[in-house]
Amino acid sequence: MEIIKGYIEKIVYRNSENGYTVMSINADGDDIACVGIFHFIDEGEYVELRGEFIEHPTYGEQLKVSDYEVVEPEDELAIIRYLGSGAIKGIKEATATKIVNRFKKDTFRIMEEEPERLAEIKGISMKKAMEISAQVEEKKDMRKAMIFLAGYGISMNLAVKIYNYYGPGIYELIKVNPYKLADDIDGIGFKIADEIATSVGISPDSDFRIKSGILYALQQGALNGYVYLPKELLKRQALELLTLIDADVDKHLMDLAIDKRVIIKDDEVYASNFYYTELYIARKLIDLNERINIDEKKILDKLNKVQDDEGIILDEMQERAVIEAVKSGLLIITGGPGTGKTTTIKTIIKYFENEGLELRLAAPTGRAAKRMQEATGCDAQTIHRMLELNGNPESDNKLSQFERNEQNPLEADVIIIDEMSMVDIFLMHALLKAIVPGTRLILVGDTNQLPSVGPGNVLRDIISSASFNVVKLEKIFRQAATSDIVINAHKINNGEKIDLAKKSFDFLFIRRDDADAIISAMLTLIKEKLPNYVNADMNEIQILTPARKGLLGVERLNTILQQYLNPKDKNKIEKETANGIFREGDKVMQIKNDYQIEWETRGKYGIAIDKGMGVFNGDVGIIRRINTYTEYMEVEFEDRKFVTYTFKQLDELELAYAITIHKSQGSEYPAVIMPMFSGPRMLMNRNLLYTAVTRAKKCVCMVGNPEIFFMMEENDKEQERYSGLKKRISEIFEN
Repeated sequence: MEIIKGYIEKIVYRNSENGYTVMSINADGDDIACVGIFHFIDEGEYVELRGEFIEHPTYGEQLKVSDYEVVEPEDELAIIRYLGSGAIKGIKEATATKIVNRFKKDTFRIMEEEPERLAEIKGISMKKAMEISAQVEEKKDMRKAMIFLAGYGISMNLAVKIYNYYGPGIYELIKVNPYKLADDIDGIGFKIADEIATSVGISPDSDFRIKSGILYALQQGALNGYVYLPKELLKRQALELLTLIDADVDKHLMDLAIDKRVIIKDDEVYASNFYYTELYIARKLIDLNERINIDEKKILDKLNKVQDDEGIILDEMQERAVIEAVKSGLLIITGGPGTGKTTTIKTIIKYFENEGLELRLAAPTGRAAKRMQEATGCDAQTIHRMLELNGNPESDNKLSQFERNEQNPLEADVIIIDEMSMVDIFLMHALLKAIVPGTRLILVGDTNQLPSVGPGNVLRDIISSASFNVVKLEKIFRQAATSDIVINAHKINNGEKIDLAKKSFDFLFIRRDDADAIISAMLTLIKEKLPNYVNADMNEIQILTPARKGLLGVERLNTILQQYLNPKDKNKIEKETANGIFREGDKVMQIKNDYQIEWETRGKYGIAIDKGMGVFNGDVGIIRRINTYTEYMEVEFEDRKFVTYTFKQLDELELAYAITIHKSQGSEYPAVIMPMFSGPRMLMNRNLLYTAVTRAKKCVCMVGNPEIFFMMEENDKEQERYSGLKKRISEIFEN
């Protein structure tokens, strides 16, 4: 066993999750390469290391550290090196030299016990002396906390967040109520808090644990799109989660209601912020729902002029939609593919432009906004961009990061939002906060699409409340009627029989009987057949599948597809993660909203021409570069938008050769390939099939068993989504 003392000259590499570090130590003038687990250290610190020297085949001799301790430097030169290294903010080498020359080996005792004496040094004020002392003490306390929290399996990054939040109070909190960590610290959920509680001996039926379990069950419900849970269902799920047979959940629910953590309406239990978010949406929609007194004959005269000027012919319901857009503060336009929604919107835009009104167009995702812009010829943005995301999401409900709000509303006379089925309650809440009454709001969407990934059923609830102006477009126009994608989408929606043997130029069914044969056929389509047929790059063609798990689920498919579509290559750098391998050239998807990550748009020569913040759930890009030394990965998203991820952020990405149909909402692809294979019945339904088919622009290819297709079409049962917006709207109208 070797024992070496020295100061840390350079940290070459550190894994922030497990503390594995490669660093250089200066021990009596000799540089020694060291590797090992170091939970909390900085360059310049003086350490005592215990370990064995090993011979690395590439890097040569290294000290493999088995144990270490941060100690106070023993000689004056080492103290100067430590203080001047930047370990203590505000002290540079010149100041460090002055301090050590004055106090010698007594320097650290002075800093801790008599910090006011530091003010004897020229250039150090009394305030700065106290700040230096506080830093020395804090580093000692933080290091102690790091080691303490590491004992519970908490990563270094999380440990720093915890210590910064609670300070020295963390020790008492862990002993009394570690479940508070789940409330206060992003990244600490109920399960981690529960493991800590078990290790410190907190009773399985403690009040803290049961309350935390109830709130966690509500959070899990939100991941399935629920705004609330029925009380009896919540009680069952909470007891199952807590592995308790009998506990007075009703009592704890009442305690949480008294503390205003939950809202109980009849037999529906809401997390408080979910309830008040829906309530705000209901009130604001009603405030916007003004009737504007304009002579309908005058509107028709102006509309006829627009049609003549633009060469547009509207049917009766499209004309009604334009008239209602002019006369209404709030209008909902809904309809399936080929029913003329785009033509109607273009006419509405032209009408208002002729009136000299200012319009804003937006959609929930970048892909949907791009489609809207291409279809209308007018600028369109994501809702996040329109609301001017500032990248500072401090609140749990992700609303505080928008610059546009009640104090700084959007400057527009008319706001049109497309793909409304994708909008969840929190995004709707943020949008409505930025709109003042008097502004016309037009919501466009297809209610037969899947509901939003996030909680709520906003579009359907607004329409089913029967409280607002809704125009439903149903006629399929002649041009769209030549497309089997459009025709069959409507047949699927109506449960009508489809002839899968029909020869079609845009709706194909290829029969295969087993999973491997289906994969083989899909690979042939995506590599050889479809790119030229739809005039698109291979990466633009999308495989959509109902489930994540199973023989043809997203996880297995992506592993196989990566091998064939972007195989291992000595010229392509890879990064292995807990969830698989990322390789340069891979197609990847962002799987959660990240409001703080930066992006830049680059021009032809790679020069940044625009910058911003935020990458969102469902955004798809290509890995352009992986740097294993700096631990960064660069991804190019649509419109040459480049994002640099640190390796510790890679859990925000997953391979996207195949994605779930849910994740495809708001997107349109030149061609869609969908495996027809058995899966969970609750997923294999008409709604999912309809959504997948309507994502294809030029061609949809089904591969597999026709019986699965017909089973999905016949299954019109949708998983119930517990949302209360319709009720909130009705309650306000009744009052």
